[in-house]
Amino acid sequence: MSIEIAVSKNRVIQIICLIFAGEIIFGLPFHTARFFRPTFLDVFNFSNTYLGDIFAVYGLTAMFSYFAGGMIADRISARALMSISLILTACGGLYMSTIPGEIGMMILYGYWGITTIFLFWAAMIKATKDWGGDLSQGKAFGLLDGGRGLVAIVVSVVAIAILADYLPSNTNQATDMERLNGFRSVILLYSAATGITGMFIWLLIPSSIGKATKSSEKNIFSGLRKVLNNRLVWSQAGIIICAYSTYKGLDNFSLYAFQVLGKNEVEAAQLFTYGSLTRPIAAVFAGILADRFLGSRVILIMFTILTASFGLLAMGTATAGWIGIIYINIFVSFFAVFALRGIYFALLQETKTQREITGTTVGIVSFMGFTPEIFFGPISGRILDAAPGIQGHHNYFLFLTGISVVGLCVATLLIKLNKLSSATKTVLINQNRVE
Repeated sequence: MSIEIAVSKNRVIQIICLIFAGEIIFGLPFHTARFFRPTFLDVFNFSNTYLGDIFAVYGLTAMFSYFAGGMIADRISARALMSISLILTACGGLYMSTIPGEIGMMILYGYWGITTIFLFWAAMIKATKDWGGDLSQGKAFGLLDGGRGLVAIVVSVVAIAILADYLPSNTNQATDMERLNGFRSVILLYSAATGITGMFIWLLIPSSIGKATKSSEKNIFSGLRKVLNNRLVWSQAGIIICAYSTYKGLDNFSLYAFQVLGKNEVEAAQLFTYGSLTRPIAAVFAGILADRFLGSRVILIMFTILTASFGLLAMGTATAGWIGIIYINIFVSFFAVFALRGIYFALLQETKTQREITGTTVGIVSFMGFTPEIFFGPISGRILDAAPGIQGHHNYFLFLTGISVVGLCVATLLIKLNKLSSATKTVLINQNRVE
């Protein structure tokens, strides 16, 4: 009995470590620009276009990191890879706190594209898949993303409190130096949290979680052809492209609150935080549904919801008749996006991914699926800057509506391919029985 309790306790500790690491590593490159978008732009004196270009640099380095990192994750333990990546990312935060210029930030985001992805991403996904086993993939990835949402909320609440402490009650009267010092403290908070998490991962995650497999140790390219020949994997990648684009689309909500809804800088950051409260609920809920039904069916429903919610936001104005509809659809959008994020890697079970090539599959799928890191920022930044104010935001939401429609179509295709694959397998089994 005591052994069972110890095992259960260790599993809880392991998933908590994976959850915290999985979110905090992206705090520096993304939370600082997502939760604090107006302050970020002001302190660094960036336009939306230039910030989008910086994200594109991150996306470009990350894209190749996904590909190479997947194969590395099949050869080296997740504990070692994640620990090193967290500490290296924290070091980048120390440099960010010096408030570098445009070129320095370009280089920094390129560096983060390597530290947060090459050594970390596939290792974390593989470790989570191992933790979930064969029967609880939806639960494992739902807990991972839902828990990541809780971490994001807790850390952002602390960060917002730190920023607010540096600013006067009327934030519009804040001096440039007050904004600078406040935001620098936010950066240092994320840097410290990231480095400390790296140490805990090394101490608490066993080497058996996400360990290397013997077949992959012999040949680093083992299974690559098998992954590329799997049509289901390509469909999964298409789903992630669309789902991740909608997730990137959430980055604009704090700026939308500031420019359209009339919120101040702190209130705009708080709105994003409140929206993020849906993440744990949405991810776990979607994970439970994915284990009971096909994950692809749940994904189809969520893209349908996003098509409707983004479409309404593309028409809404900050008037008495629209304001309630706008707020409802903001939170509906957050819920559906986080539900998608919670389960799109649970599709690894649907795509019949073998354990010995899990890292390679994650690398290939992520290489394709996270290409929005390259194109979404520049496109969205130019959409917003081309028509400043409410019209730019309307165009932005129309763009997200179109992406959601494409995601709906790809999810439908995956369901059909799954049916075809199952039918073919049944025929082959029956033929073998006859023979």
